[in-house]
Amino acid sequence: MRKQCALIISLLLLKFSLILCSSTEINCFWRIKHNADDDGDMWTDCNFSLFTFQGPIEEDFYKNLIDFRIPIWKYEFFLILLFATDEINRNPHLLPNMSLIFTFPYDMCFDTLKTIDELSLPKINHQVFPNYECRLSGCKIGLTGPSWTISSKLAIFFRSPKIFFGPFHPILSDTVRFPHVYLIAHKDTCLSRAMVSLLVYFTWTWVGLLILDNDQGTQFLSDLREEMQSNGVCLAFVNVIPESMKLYMIRAVIYDTQIITSSAKVVIIYGEMNSTLEASFRKWVYLGVQRIWVTTSQWDVITSKRDFSLDAFHGTVTFAHHHAEISKFRNFVETMNTSKYPVDISQMRQKWNYFNCSVSNTNYSSMNHYSFNTSLEWLSQHNFDMVLSEEGYNLYNAVYAAAHTYHEVILQQAESQETEGSIGVFSDCQKIASLLKKRVFTNPVGELVNMNLRKTLCAEYDIFNIWNFPQGFGLKVKIGDYSPNFPPSQQLHISEDLKWAMGETLPRVPTSTCSAICAPGFRRFHQEQTAVCCFDCVQCPENEVSNKTDPEQCVSCLYDEYANTEHTHCLKRHFSYLAYEDPLGMALACMSLCFSVLTSLVFGTFVKYKDTPIVKANNRNLSYILLISITFCFLCSLLFIGHPNMGSCILQQTTFGVFFTVALSTVLAKTITVVLAFKITTPRRRMRLMLVSGAPNIVIPLCTLIQLVLCGIWLAISPPFIDTDIQSEHGMIIIVCNKGSVIAFHFVLGYLVSLALGSFTVAFLARNLPDRFNEAKFLTFSMLVFCSVWATFLPVYHSTKGRSMVAVEVFSILASSVGLLVCIFVPKCYVILIRPDSYSLQNFRDKLFH
Repeated sequence: MRKQCALIISLLLLKFSLILCSSTEINCFWRIKHNADDDGDMWTDCNFSLFTFQGPIEEDFYKNLIDFRIPIWKYEFFLILLFATDEINRNPHLLPNMSLIFTFPYDMCFDTLKTIDELSLPKINHQVFPNYECRLSGCKIGLTGPSWTISSKLAIFFRSPKIFFGPFHPILSDTVRFPHVYLIAHKDTCLSRAMVSLLVYFTWTWVGLLILDNDQGTQFLSDLREEMQSNGVCLAFVNVIPESMKLYMIRAVIYDTQIITSSAKVVIIYGEMNSTLEASFRKWVYLGVQRIWVTTSQWDVITSKRDFSLDAFHGTVTFAHHHAEISKFRNFVETMNTSKYPVDISQMRQKWNYFNCSVSNTNYSSMNHYSFNTSLEWLSQHNFDMVLSEEGYNLYNAVYAAAHTYHEVILQQAESQETEGSIGVFSDCQKIASLLKKRVFTNPVGELVNMNLRKTLCAEYDIFNIWNFPQGFGLKVKIGDYSPNFPPSQQLHISEDLKWAMGETLPRVPTSTCSAICAPGFRRFHQEQTAVCCFDCVQCPENEVSNKTDPEQCVSCLYDEYANTEHTHCLKRHFSYLAYEDPLGMALACMSLCFSVLTSLVFGTFVKYKDTPIVKANNRNLSYILLISITFCFLCSLLFIGHPNMGSCILQQTTFGVFFTVALSTVLAKTITVVLAFKITTPRRRMRLMLVSGAPNIVIPLCTLIQLVLCGIWLAISPPFIDTDIQSEHGMIIIVCNKGSVIAFHFVLGYLVSLALGSFTVAFLARNLPDRFNEAKFLTFSMLVFCSVWATFLPVYHSTKGRSMVAVEVFSILASSVGLLVCIFVPKCYVILIRPDSYSLQNFRDKLFH
């Protein structure tokens, strides 16, 4: 019962994959491949020769030629040769009145394990070709591949022109060593760029690399490193596999440990099949090493019969040269007459079976018109499509390159009016080689083929993903393509159907990174002596944000913006200042108005009781000036509250400095007056004249003039201006008045303090003078309060910012003004209003008499 359930689940999953393929219309196919049976065939190479002769070929030509069992993996090459030659022979514009045929050695394909001494010239049974014996002599174009090793030996052994239809190899492109070998395949000039583009797209930034220890592997490593460095991709490890099996076996444990223990989930493979690199690959797969293998189409193999996973990108991702679909090839295979083209279809059923996942347009009712023994139409029952390998497509182009070369030679022969019997006989191999090298043509599917530029142009790639299923079944899905002819941002294209099937965020694509992805609001922090892809994540600095993953640097917000708490985006700042609507601004404004009103009431009291002894004794004119200046000191604090402008910024400091200078100079004049009042008791006429003439009052305009000069210099050199502060309060732009010259501001403030200290000193010396109306003590205490306030102001002022700084300055103005008002005038008001008789002149005389 359990086995039945497991089988049902497997079939359902398999059916789900087919439904997925058909719904997304991705080009894919099933392949059955038994590696154990094919290993022997993989060590062989093929060599074909192309001939021309006049007239059509006989019906049984290939039936007599192909009288043996075709090896499984070479079956594709024979079908392509039969199709291409048949297509050319039907074309009236190419080789007109001529037929193109191919032939091969008796053993058909050479064994790479044989020595070059065992290689022999193609053995052709003359009895098989009685009518074409004379045409087989002379120069002919050979087709060899897909292995470059045997092809290089053939190039040395045979001097006739040869087209290599295997993958591009730099050794065979050496025109000095192999002047008669021409490569039809594109060079992988842009392969490293294409692979890195795919890695960047899926954020695979931590990958491994497996290459063979040869020039080709070294060159690929150099190109790959250059592309990776410019795209932020790193190599977790590089396994350079030696070509010597003996040396590989010595180091195998090191290679195994390195790839098994590495955290890289993606591994790039670049090298040839049938090598120690393939042995390593199959060993790791057998050991259950689960990786995403990124490689070329040569590695398009089913790795294990045990694998079964529907995860996206499970298995191998291959890059294959893009080529157009040969639509007529399918029809040719389906309708091929086996009496004309003998093939062993029983082998094909098991070994080379491709099935298209899209809906078939085949008319199944037509199956009744075909016989299994005479046609391959039975393949249409399987909803199939013939998908050519890269080598197969290269062979197709190679046949056409040879045909166009022969066509050009025949045209030249006709123009030179050679005899009819010599037309189609090619004896000058140098001429054929020269024409073949420069051949440019358009094949039947519309691709421009330039034999001279195959190793310089960047090829276009199709990207496939291979999924493995039980018993050697494999599903190959085209997931995208790469075209170097587009702008860099558009060169890589991933199928939209794939995105739809997997979700827009591609959640099922595994990650391959050295470090965890930095979330928005964080940036990369690279440690010393570590790879670029290995980093820590640190939060963005103050007022900087990052709204994407893995940023190298955070982005600073604009001046009028600030970063949110998560540092993911910028928010708009709000303008702020010490406004009347704020509780603090409202409180300070109310205090200023209340104290100014209180000062006005005191002034009114002094005016009302101006004839009282206590008012007259303390120089009432100076008292009036002092009360008026204190009133303006209270009111000037209002300039610091509200929206700052250029006028208010200039008036703030100048009015503050001037009115306080007037107040302090008045206090200094009062203290001088007290001292002079006691000095006139001595018989000195000069002292009496100074007091009577009001000389102490000159101190007020003189001190004020000095302050005005200082303020004028300040305004002339560096006046105050409107400024903004974005540091004081988070998310706010504080509009403040910048003092311009800080030195000038401290000069003004220092001048005020010097006046206060002078007044304090004089008043302190006169505090004990014997007089009932002596106010020296009150003046001393008021100056002590004033100096204390401004001495405290400086450290507090410089330790605050923004609106708090303005509030501190306003509070200091109010506090110092209150100190002057309370310490000097409250005691006098108490006497005037509460105890007017205690300080009357009569009361003073009575106390003096008693």
